Amino acid sequence: MKKSEIRISIALDDQKVPEAISWQATDAGPDIHFAKAINLALWDREQAGTMKIDLWTKDMPVDEMKRFCVDTIGSMAESLVTATNDVKMATLMRNLCRDLMNHIEEEERQQQ
Repeated sequence: MKKSEIRISIALDDQKVPEAISWQATDAGPDIHFAKAINLALWDREQAGTMKIDLWTKDMPVDEMKRFCVDTIGSMAESLVTATNDVKMATLMRNLCRDLMNHIEEEERQQQ
């Protein structure tokens, strides 16, 4: 059986606020990659529930955080179709993403 590893490293400041997030994966080559935010969700088989880690660095702008959340929902919609073939639920999630992006774009227009 082939095994792959993903290693995530979080650098914290004195108040334990993330300053840097980096990751490496055996299937992504030897390079270290950097991120401003991470959203990790695991389905715990014993608890039959989701365990989550949400972290973002100090330099993650609010507008990028909002787009990150919308992108996450959109990718979950694609995963849902692949895993369950539930097109209706995925469509509802995509519609939510569209509405959220409209909201974000309206906010951006108001700030200009």
